[in-house]
Amino acid sequence: IERFYQLGFNIEATEGTAKLLKNKGIRTHGMKTISEGSDVITNALRQGHIAYVINTSDRSSTNNMTDGYHIRKLCTQNNVTLFTALDTARVVVDVLEETTLTISTIDA
Repeated sequence: IERFYQLGFNIEATEGTAKLLKNKGIRTHGMKTISEGSDVITNALRQGHIAYVINTSDRSSTNNMTDGYHIRKLCTQNNVTLFTALDTARVVVDVLEETTLTISTIDA
């Protein structure tokens, strides 16, 4: 997440994760969870305000109706890029770090 932040991405997270990230010096906007009755995450995903979601599942959980489950479902329904494994997100940020934008002119 720190590498996404260094690339200029705005970081949004549930309040617990946001607190952890802020303690590590990453400016983060905290949002209430779906299970707390908030529709902020749902609306942000539906309106296209979020480019990437990193959401790993808890394999020990037997409850399919977790916030993570709902977030993953919303990402799929709204074509939001979703990473469910940290190594995949790591590869994408590697590529983003290596990609440079250049502007060149075409002489007439």
